[in-house]
Amino acid sequence: MISLLSLILAYMIGSVSIGYIFASCFKGVDIRKMGSGSTGATNISRLMGFKTAVLVLILDAFKGYLAVYLAMVMFQQGLLAGEWVVLLSGLAVIAGHNWPIFFSFKGGRGAATMLGVFLALIPVPALIVFAIVLVIIAITRYVSVGSITGAAAIPIAMLIMGKPSEYFYFGFAIGLVIIFQHRENIKRLLNKKEPKLGEKLNDPGKQVK
Repeated sequence: MISLLSLILAYMIGSVSIGYIFASCFKGVDIRKMGSGSTGATNISRLMGFKTAVLVLILDAFKGYLAVYLAMVMFQQGLLAGEWVVLLSGLAVIAGHNWPIFFSFKGGRGAATMLGVFLALIPVPALIVFAIVLVIIAITRYVSVGSITGAAAIPIAMLIMGKPSEYFYFGFAIGLVIIFQHRENIKRLLNKKEPKLGEKLNDPGKQVK
């Protein structure tokens, strides 16, 4: 029962859509109807600037960290059915961020929340992967390329860390979710229509197709 509650709690934490709240409270708009339609930091940067976008990224990552940390504490106290519940809590918080129950199941891409999840599970490798992602973004100026690379690198990090096989499969599953959420970005990249970091849309209310 407590294991199920852990998963529900993680999903609810993920469902708190920081980007939507910020855009709604400070700009009076629905960020899901602007730019790429995502509630994540990249889309927020187009509407509210870099500093706000960084804050949204940090808070989205904190959601992932908090959900997994709470599950880890419950596991250490013997309240969960097994360590697999901790991993599933990580998946649940990302699912909540991507498909939030409080906001019509329309959220972000999940990359920042994924970062928080793995900072709780494997902090040093997660920071290394994040540093690599930042370098890729700095070189290409495509946030989506960095996010996709990070998603692909996580299961590899699990292998290098010598984690049990279920960690690798968990990392692989998370990577697939993140890449799936970036499918429209991939299409735009292939068509050379993906906005670069720092680019402003001529009409902030125009959806990126």
